[in-house]
Amino acid sequence: MNKQGKLYLIPTPLGENGLHAIPAYVVNLIHKIEYVVAERAKTARHFIKATGTPRPMPSYHVSELNARSPQGGLGEMLQPVFDGKDVGIMSEAGCPGVADPGARLVALAHRKGVEVVPMSGPSSILLALMASGLNGQNFCFHGYLPAKVNDLATALKKLGQAAKRQNQTQLFIEAPYRNRQVVEQALKVLSPETLFCIAVDLTLETEFVLTKKIGEWRKGGTPELHKRPAMFLVGNAP
Repeated sequence: MNKQGKLYLIPTPLGENGLHAIPAYVVNLIHKIEYVVAERAKTARHFIKATGTPRPMPSYHVSELNARSPQGGLGEMLQPVFDGKDVGIMSEAGCPGVADPGARLVALAHRKGVEVVPMSGPSSILLALMASGLNGQNFCFHGYLPAKVNDLATALKKLGQAAKRQNQTQLFIEAPYRNRQVVEQALKVLSPETLFCIAVDLTLETEFVLTKKIGEWRKGGTPELHKRPAMFLVGNAP
């Protein structure tokens, strides 16, 4: 009887030229593993190739798991584990299972008694929180805010109120092409004294992280954010 494999949560770079942020032990595992589950197979293969793997790319079996993947297909993705093979999950979001559909496969692994191994790597959520200077003892990640302007404004107001009432840092992300709209609304509806952090291109050469009061952002302007991966934080100093 084959020894059961493990499910490894493999971090990925947060952008082009971000491979330096991936630890060596993660790269070593990538060079050994055969079965990979990824949000996008094309991105996963590009990452694997960029690590300088000595193995031919066709030797990697890559399955796609995204928001549209049926629940019934998860068992097949996990099957190699029961055949004695390790399986790795790669995310489009840096860390698998965090703001990522890979959490569904992790949940199944726990139900099936499969050992889950998280691996260290860049997390835009934690990196932004670390660099923001905002309260890191009490925080909440909201994912994406509503797209419609009126709903977005309402959501931002609620974040500002929660940050003040609970002394809780509020974190959220946006699709890069909508960054400008989010910032415009934040500057419009949040209190002038509210602290607002913009964290862009984390771990990349063009990284930018700055926290200022909303009133200060209004006076000094904001960086160019169009199509740049960004994290936004609303809160108070610790």
